[in-house]
Amino acid sequence: MLIALNKPYGVLSQFTSAEGKRTLADLIPVRDVYPAGRLDFDSEGLLLLTDEGAFQHAIAAPGNQFVKRYWVQIEGIPGAASLEYLANGVDIGSGDSRYRARPAAVAVISEPSIEERVPAIRWRAHIPTSWLEIGIAEGKNRQVRRMTAAIGHPTLRLIRVGIGSIDLFELGLSPGAWRNIAPAAFGLASRSAS
Repeated sequence: MLIALNKPYGVLSQFTSAEGKRTLADLIPVRDVYPAGRLDFDSEGLLLLTDEGAFQHAIAAPGNQFVKRYWVQIEGIPGAASLEYLANGVDIGSGDSRYRARPAAVAVISEPSIEERVPAIRWRAHIPTSWLEIGIAEGKNRQVRRMTAAIGHPTLRLIRVGIGSIDLFELGLSPGAWRNIAPAAFGLASRSAS
């Protein structure tokens, strides 16, 4: 089984919470499925869940090179040099190579036509915002946020819009909605199909 979920802001990418925060259990009534990868509590968008360990590993493992695409609203307007630095693999840690992001696909995009986030993004009259699409094939902790911070443009809103060939908006899922998808659409073969 493979489930695509449009995870809303303010939901943990797990089924239990000791802090009383909203979890996947508040959205998905299916038992014995687990996230294949994660999205932070304050990030939104496509999250895949499965009941098959092989799928979970295939989707989440960085070595498998499934590109994850994000729409990122950032504070300010980055210049060409900042975008080039981001695309070439920015240092997101202490200078140690383990904390250097690999090269990424980066493009400036128009503000997408999407639902408002609840709560709304902070707004400042004298600080513009801009949107980027960033594609990465790895997933270090809070990586995209750390990447934009490294070029001096903090992330305000982060939405994962695609994983591999699966596109959130082609699925037509509104925040909190989910549906089963065919594993073959993702290039996976289900054990139940063999």
